[in-house]
Amino acid sequence: MSVTLHTDVGDIKIEVFCERTPKSCENFLALCASNYYNGCIFHRNIKGFMVQTGDPTGSGKGGNSIWGRKFEDEYSEYLKHSVRGVVSMANNGPNTNGSQFFITYGKQPHLDMKYTVFGKRWSQDGRQKAMTDLNSPQNPSEHLQIMP
Repeated sequence: MSVTLHTDVGDIKIEVFCERTPKSCENFLALCASNYYNGCIFHRNIKGFMVQTGDPTGSGKGGNSIWGRKFEDEYSEYLKHSVRGVVSMANNGPNTNGSQFFITYGKQPHLDMKYTVFGKRWSQDGRQKAMTDLNSPQNPSEHLQIMP
């Protein structure tokens, strides 16, 4: 299954791994379907590392799961931060997943077994690649809209 994120820097198609990380995928897909992410900004962008979104407050401190509480991590030996474009749940420590997620700009093996990998980015356009050149941690992009 896949979703397409329509952003001000182009479309991002993400394949989700429902068999390996069912709770994370259920949460992400339900939030997409309910338009929860519409208008969210990319509140964190670290050159060469990752870009993060999914907080409707835009502060990086907000966001809820579909269950109204944090939920547990789902790790798989088959899902690693081994390539560019890995999509993972952002968290504040073990079992604190909510609505925020990030997309890696390259290999990040130090994140394995700390952040739940639940998808892989499959496409991007040239404008989106320019995001990796931004070095500002705040507001690298104005809006994120997701259409399932």
